[in-house]
Amino acid sequence: MALLSTLNYPLATVFAGEGEVRLRRKQLGLPHHQGGGSESRNTGSSLRWAFYLKTSVVVLLCIYISVPFIIRLFPALLAKVVYLNILKVPFSVDLRNPKLILNHTTNFYLTTEDGVTIGVWHTLPVSRWEEAKHKDQAWYEEALSDVNPVIIYLHGNGGTRAVDHRVQLVKVLSAAGFHVLSLDYRGYADSTGEPTENGITTDSVYLYEWVKARSRGTPVCIWGHSLGSGVATNAARKLQEMGSAADVVILESPYTNIREAGAYHPFGSIYHNFPGFEYFFLDTFTLNNIVFPSDENVKLLTTPILILHAEDDTVVPSFMAKKLHDIALKSQNSKDVKLVLFRADLGYQHENIYKDPKLSEIIWDFLNNI
Repeated sequence: MALLSTLNYPLATVFAGEGEVRLRRKQLGLPHHQGGGSESRNTGSSLRWAFYLKTSVVVLLCIYISVPFIIRLFPALLAKVVYLNILKVPFSVDLRNPKLILNHTTNFYLTTEDGVTIGVWHTLPVSRWEEAKHKDQAWYEEALSDVNPVIIYLHGNGGTRAVDHRVQLVKVLSAAGFHVLSLDYRGYADSTGEPTENGITTDSVYLYEWVKARSRGTPVCIWGHSLGSGVATNAARKLQEMGSAADVVILESPYTNIREAGAYHPFGSIYHNFPGFEYFFLDTFTLNNIVFPSDENVKLLTTPILILHAEDDTVVPSFMAKKLHDIALKSQNSKDVKLVLFRADLGYQHENIYKDPKLSEIIWDFLNNI
């Protein structure tokens, strides 16, 4: 009976509920939960993830708050962001040998100021590709005096004249019958010096005058894309003030001025609601002497202006192109100012207007009607 009593006691306690089981385990010196290690490990893992998440949020918040103060304290950093000339992509291209990616193209260098040399590619109209075989720089210069119009291409920030969308545009323009001269401003690619607004404007004016001296009356167009659109209107205004107005200005994905461009840039929009946004960011452009006042420039220009912009551009919103068009219309004959907007569903965004099959037709139609 004593044995039965001993055996029956734990059996009875099995049905006595969880509390009784815990009590009995304690009396017998057993752990509360055998096999509970997995639950402990899961709890520990969750706590670690929560810690990492909180730490990441705090770090990101500190960076977000610090950036405006750093930019204001070191305004030269903002200039680096605007020009992005340190981004010399694509790295694998030999700029001295453009024929590896562009046919009938030669590379040469011009000294625009003391100590400043810029690299330039001259791409012939595709109709002259056979003639160009094995020709030297002097022959290419002489070719500028043929009947084909010339486009000086001023690219946007970052990268070199070998960036793919720039090369693709040059191919389209060459096929359309244009000479195209693509330069890298001072401080970009293989050009010497450091970029400033006045400096890269000077480079562009110098190249325009160099081409004009060799084109013998052939129309010379200044084509500016993105950041280059501000350079283009600066150059056109400077040429006009010098008494030799540019023949044509073509603005691709242009902005009104650098302050407004900065305010609506994807990076700038992150800080729109940050206290002191204008002080920390927009006023810092002025500290760097970066203005690019295209809206003010087009008020004064007598040069015909063609504006091209994609409605789905998220870098420079298309409303800026409309503003420039409206401003220019007030000071010029309506036939000399034209705005072409490319529908959002085409997907051209900021850099791919060259893909439009009617681009050549648009350009020639404008040139033939001014």
